Amino acid sequence: MSTREDLDPRTPIVVGVGQASEILDSPGYRRRSPADLAGDAARDAIEDTGARLATVAAAIDTVAATRQFETSIPGARALLGRSDNFPRSVATRVGTDPKRAVLEIGGGQSPQHLVNEFAATIAAGAAEVVLIAGSEAISTIEKFAKAQEKPSFQEHVEGDLEDRGYGLKGLMSMHHANHGLTDAPSQYALFDNARRARLKLSREEYATAIGELFAPFTKVAAANPHSAAPVARSATDLMTPTESNRIIAEPYTRYVVAREKVNQGAAVILMSVGAARRLGVPAEKWVFLPGHADLRERDLFERADLSQSPASVLAAKHALEIAGIGFDELRYIDLYSCFAAPVFNIADAFGLAPDDPRGLTVTGGLPFFGGAGNNYSMHAIAEIVQRVRQEPGTYGFVGANGGMMSKYSVGIYTTTPSPWQADDSAALQAEVNSWPAPAEARQADGWATIETYTVKYSRDGKRTGVVIGRLEADDRRFIALTEDISVLEASEPIGQRVYARSSGRGNRVAASEAAFPPPGPAVLKERYEHILVRRDGHLLEVTINRPDARNSLHPMANEELDHAFDAYFAADDLWVAILTGAGEKSFCAGNDLIYSGSGKPMWVPKNGFAGLTSRRSMPKPVIAAVNGFAMGGGCEIALACHLVVADATAQFALSEVKVGLIAGAGGVVRLPRMVPPKLANELILTGRRLSAADALSYGLVNRVTEAGAAVDGARALAAEILEGSPTSVRISLQVMEETRGIADVVDAVTHPSPAFDELMVSEDAIEGLIAFAQKRKPQWRNR
Repeated sequence: MSTREDLDPRTPIVVGVGQASEILDSPGYRRRSPADLAGDAARDAIEDTGARLATVAAAIDTVAATRQFETSIPGARALLGRSDNFPRSVATRVGTDPKRAVLEIGGGQSPQHLVNEFAATIAAGAAEVVLIAGSEAISTIEKFAKAQEKPSFQEHVEGDLEDRGYGLKGLMSMHHANHGLTDAPSQYALFDNARRARLKLSREEYATAIGELFAPFTKVAAANPHSAAPVARSATDLMTPTESNRIIAEPYTRYVVAREKVNQGAAVILMSVGAARRLGVPAEKWVFLPGHADLRERDLFERADLSQSPASVLAAKHALEIAGIGFDELRYIDLYSCFAAPVFNIADAFGLAPDDPRGLTVTGGLPFFGGAGNNYSMHAIAEIVQRVRQEPGTYGFVGANGGMMSKYSVGIYTTTPSPWQADDSAALQAEVNSWPAPAEARQADGWATIETYTVKYSRDGKRTGVVIGRLEADDRRFIALTEDISVLEASEPIGQRVYARSSGRGNRVAASEAAFPPPGPAVLKERYEHILVRRDGHLLEVTINRPDARNSLHPMANEELDHAFDAYFAADDLWVAILTGAGEKSFCAGNDLIYSGSGKPMWVPKNGFAGLTSRRSMPKPVIAAVNGFAMGGGCEIALACHLVVADATAQFALSEVKVGLIAGAGGVVRLPRMVPPKLANELILTGRRLSAADALSYGLVNRVTEAGAAVDGARALAAEILEGSPTSVRISLQVMEETRGIADVVDAVTHPSPAFDELMVSEDAIEGLIAFAQKRKPQWRNR
């Protein structure tokens, strides 16, 4: 066994911890900002070292901080303002000017991950004294956001900042968000309901289990002076729905979900043994990190079993293995408890009972002590450090969870002198990444079984079901919504058979196929709200009629275009279509960004932007008549059309990079197939505009007309097409599409297409030959 005397001077140790909190309108309440609370905790942590505050502060070379909620999500507003360099704001409050400032990615794992990371940094000799801090002041922010007299939390601090970003990769998806997975309760409820079904427990039995799990937590919280909700409650109280304890997402009531309305801060001081000796930190303050690990679970839809998180368990086992102890040797435990699922996950793996005499939390847990955003586990570390100091030789465990049971960081703490040991998390992560994953169906159609689910309850009582299912045809996993809650009211919904139907609004499930209304007839309407349609014999003209918005498209306009083109392709007597924009300034300026930023529901038809960009079959010609701007999605629409006629004022651009997006409606795919690769790269990566003349020279445009004459030019081109056989035109398009992916020219030429057989027995083919022999104009019938 190591002694303090023979430790490497670079051995990392925790030497100080601090916590700060305040409750609205309580005695001494001061409306502290997040930086104030973190600074208060940092000052306490420095004082906790037992050395002179000024001496320790001067020695801090690195400050690392967790993010607040308002800096964890892109576009989130800071209602009272915020620091533009949070780590250095904290540093100024303790009188230090560190060489390095780090703002960590989001996630509840971040406090423990930062301890693990900077302990390794110290062991490598790249730092000596590190302050790690974080906080939330959500209670104060929400209370004063709309008040006339409000505090300002806005701060500007000079100095470098290593901002690591949000860390949301793999955690958020537009597809999943469109299906209700935007809030933590609904996400975690999927895991708990999957676990309930695996254990074959009824809803009532599982509610009891959650209550029994968390009732001991409330007793710990009730005794913690920093708790946001210091009230001891019974298992029955926790899980019985009442006006103040409404159901949030089945199986969760409000009392058992993380409480984000807190004013709390916590901090940790890490330093090397050599620095501790030099700065005069008493040996009884030293706490070692003999075991640690950081792992990431597979992304949600890549997990084989949604009832558990094996990567989290693997991280816990690895940390214990490095420390050389078993779970039964731990004296103190804090399991991240934003919801029941992550607690059950570790408890199941190690055989822990809710009434384990050691307890499963040292703070009171996120629903009761408070879910101080990403910083909760900093409080757990502070409590664990204090406890193992009080009982020298004991071990404490902190399990910190982030994302959707996605990231797990573990730390083992003890006063027993322990040399630093590097973990093998990287190799274990490679193992996790190699685990088999089910395939996903973005568009789900057909019979399926429910894999897991939840029912979300809004404040007005509206209920929405979120379902994860597996298609019977190929076992692909999908997400869907249902407003038919009856499918989730069976004694056990999981395993039940449902019917899935996809649309531009996403996937939906119901008890049977008959529950979905049959699709309406593919017939043109007499009137649309956002487009105009005009028939002229066999020609259809469709006009985007939003000139005040430069003919940009929002969901309703997209759906009308999709309907119109469905009708066009289904109508035997419509042979050519022209798409244009109202007015002279713009064909289509792409997606309506003002509407997109309004917070209103967003969706795109299954057939894509304008009902064209994702349409698999376009068996009849569509001509884009481009008058003015074809920007972003407007350019992508033109690329999706068979032919393009532009007037002299037309300009084309895939301008998405200018607003932080990409040309995802086909632009990044179609353009490189139409023009030289280097040109496509330039246009996509710069958003540069092409004039009509340039577009013509590169083959993106068929014809250029004088200004204002694009539609006339398109009509002239349509007339030329209409002179030919519509059957021949249709089958020509079909064969070109069939052979597009065949690289070898001879293989493509000899490709056996049933379209040829259809053509040879068509009335149009016979009419064409007879008319030629009789030297007369053919009378085409499109059959």
